[in-house]
Amino acid sequence: MEVVILDEPAALAALAADAIGALLRDRPDAVLGLATGSSPLAVYDELAARFERGELSFAAARGFTLDEYVGLPADHPERYRTVIDRDLVSRVDFGPGAVSGPDGSASDIPEACAAYDRAIATAGGVDLQILGIGTDGHIAFNEPGSSFASRTRIKTLTRQTRLDNARFFDGNVDAVPTHCLTQGLGTIMEARHIVLLATGTAKAEAVHQLVEGPVSALWPATILQHHRHVTVLLDEAAASRLQLGQYYRETYAGKPDWQGI
Repeated sequence: MEVVILDEPAALAALAADAIGALLRDRPDAVLGLATGSSPLAVYDELAARFERGELSFAAARGFTLDEYVGLPADHPERYRTVIDRDLVSRVDFGPGAVSGPDGSASDIPEACAAYDRAIATAGGVDLQILGIGTDGHIAFNEPGSSFASRTRIKTLTRQTRLDNARFFDGNVDAVPTHCLTQGLGTIMEARHIVLLATGTAKAEAVHQLVEGPVSALWPATILQHHRHVTVLLDEAAASRLQLGQYYRETYAGKPDWQGI
């Protein structure tokens, strides 16, 4: 696990965009894992800007989102398929139907979840997965207690997650759905490269557990300690609880320019 701590969130977004750009130049048909929420927004802004400048193209790429609320109508502005279209897909040149998400309105939820995992596998698996992290250590919607072997499935959201997400529903926690479909921890761990972004003091404890705590279902993101290629991009506030923060800064400062993340 590589930990990068920088002063400016914009610099973190640029690093993530650099990794995606390098991947697309090497493999134009790469498969991207796309997170929603506030953490990746600056990355998507940076990718859209680079696309506008003609520096990269998504025309041959595929994308898979992490999760979807259950029960929101198709035209709801916070349906994650709508959100990812707004935040990234409509701003670049993905082909029609190139970005998929779990079907939160499916009549047969277990089959829809199994079909989603099959679709990812048929596409060749995710080359680079963008992640955020919740204040309770969840990734995607894998709440505390989630199985490390879990696949895409329906989950009940914790009260804390619904409170955290109420800001997207005009501050009304009762408007936040109680159920979602989410890629499981086992599904996420199959991505070849994972880039997790976290900013702000609210994420500091979750980041501390992710990077330096024991691997535990109480903090689902800690399973990433067992992944072969994880990059954790942090601002100073999110890194404020790290005991080895200075070591991570020194390691990144001395990294060879050719290595990338």
